[in-house]
Amino acid sequence: MEALFETKFQLPQQTGYYRGKVRDVYSIGTDLLVMVASDRISAFDVVLPRAIPYKGQVLNQIASHMLDATSDVVPNWKLSSPDPNVTIGYRCEPFKVEMVIRGYLTGHAWRTYKSGLRVLCGVKLPEGLKEHDKLPEPIITPTTKASEGHDEDISREEIIARGIVSESDYLQLEAYTRKLFAKGTEIAAKQGLILVDTKYEFGKRDGRILLMDEIHTPDSSRYFFSEGYEARQAKGEQQKQLSKEFVREWLIENNFMGKEGQTVPEMTDAFVQSVTERYIELYELVTGKKFERQSYGGALGRIEKNILNFYASQQV
Repeated sequence: MEALFETKFQLPQQTGYYRGKVRDVYSIGTDLLVMVASDRISAFDVVLPRAIPYKGQVLNQIASHMLDATSDVVPNWKLSSPDPNVTIGYRCEPFKVEMVIRGYLTGHAWRTYKSGLRVLCGVKLPEGLKEHDKLPEPIITPTTKASEGHDEDISREEIIARGIVSESDYLQLEAYTRKLFAKGTEIAAKQGLILVDTKYEFGKRDGRILLMDEIHTPDSSRYFFSEGYEARQAKGEQQKQLSKEFVREWLIENNFMGKEGQTVPEMTDAFVQSVTERYIELYELVTGKKFERQSYGGALGRIEKNILNFYASQQV
């Protein structure tokens, strides 16, 4: 099964290269970044051994679509998406926190709540909630951005007290996070979806805070189907959801949670194909657009050519 596992370009004016969990990031001069979305997939902070065909294209195109759709709400880093797998934008100095916002008691928030705790990242949660219940209002539960290993929950008070982010900047990050989540919720509702939770990353450029990285993708967000949500909650049934959670659930069922000594289960062709189809389904449901599969024949050459065409158009 063909897939784009990695790129190793040598681009004009390239000053750096960083391989993230799922993207290859090229620094151009001091001001630009070229992000290539590979088909690598990660879960529990571990890059899994097999790539998922079309996953990179799905992620990049959803992110590009959402960055454009929210640019009137919050300024962002994007300049261009010259290829289905590429976004080019301004280099920013990243804040060392990820802004996670949750509208529902799901995932990590539910696991914390189920364990008996009623405070998450300094935010008090009410008694009597069930899994997937809508919260009285969206809550912000930031995490640290670990260069290695797992991100960790952290409270607003601790972020400010430790000087990770200044109080004025952090309040702006919270305001931007709420605006983006409101806009994302509105966009999702038009597609018959509920934006359950998501994360945003921000940075500074010339003293201005910009939204960075991807936004409202299945790797950074969770969606429920609106239709039948209330009925499923009333019956205590699991919600139909669109996210990467099904991959995590498959790994958990096969005794893998990224812990020391655990081995990633075999990713069969059938499983890989099923993940591809889920990602494409999510793209079409989230954006309302038909997904057009790019050929893997000559993919590296196509990507490099489209990046260089951007250079030419911008006289980089």
